[in-house]
Amino acid sequence: MEFTLLANAAIAAFAGWAMLWWEGRRGNADRCAGSLWDTALIAVIVGIFVGRLVEMMINGVMPWLHPGDIVLVRAGISTMGATLAAVGTFFWVSRREPVAMADGISAAALATLSGWHGGCAVRGACLGTVSDLPWAIAQEGSAVTRHPVEIYAAMLFAAAAVGLALWKAYGRPPAGVPASLALLAAAGIRLITEPIRPSLGGGPVWFYVLGIVVGAVSAVFFWLRSRNPSPEPQTP
Repeated sequence: MEFTLLANAAIAAFAGWAMLWWEGRRGNADRCAGSLWDTALIAVIVGIFVGRLVEMMINGVMPWLHPGDIVLVRAGISTMGATLAAVGTFFWVSRREPVAMADGISAAALATLSGWHGGCAVRGACLGTVSDLPWAIAQEGSAVTRHPVEIYAAMLFAAAAVGLALWKAYGRPPAGVPASLALLAAAGIRLITEPIRPSLGGGPVWFYVLGIVVGAVSAVFFWLRSRNPSPEPQTP
């Protein structure tokens, strides 16, 4: 039996926790770091679970007939299913202050994705399309070298996470902008790495494009709103 999916999830969770801890030590989101971690952990668990169920059903495997396959790496996880479930769960749990919580978790979310993609090492699933580049890697038993596409994604997500965390700590961006930029970065990184991923039918490119559009539009909206705040109501 192969439980590498659980190890992959543990790496992703640790990366997110480490980013929250690092931000907290710099006075960023330190007042709600514990709440952010709890909320994010719930969202990640629900997202992975739902994404796994969706992927199983897409591949014709009914979860209620093969419950053991939920924790086994058979066909991966549905990106769309996991993302929608995780985001929906996060906003439902943090519905009292969704913008502040989303901003607080933005860098940690990118770090979590970095850990998830970097966890390909424990699953043996880092390789993409054929490549002759010097750093291309050959699968064991094969002479064909391939792009380490998951390592590319992990590095890009890590850079985006650190950059956003530093901006939040020292630039004090307007409320809503960090979360918007995190969405834009996540969708953009997935989109630019999609062409070198091994896939029979192609990834949900439209889903990534939608994420870029929503992230960009919401970032502009929150930025403009910060420059033109609503006037305070007059007391009679």
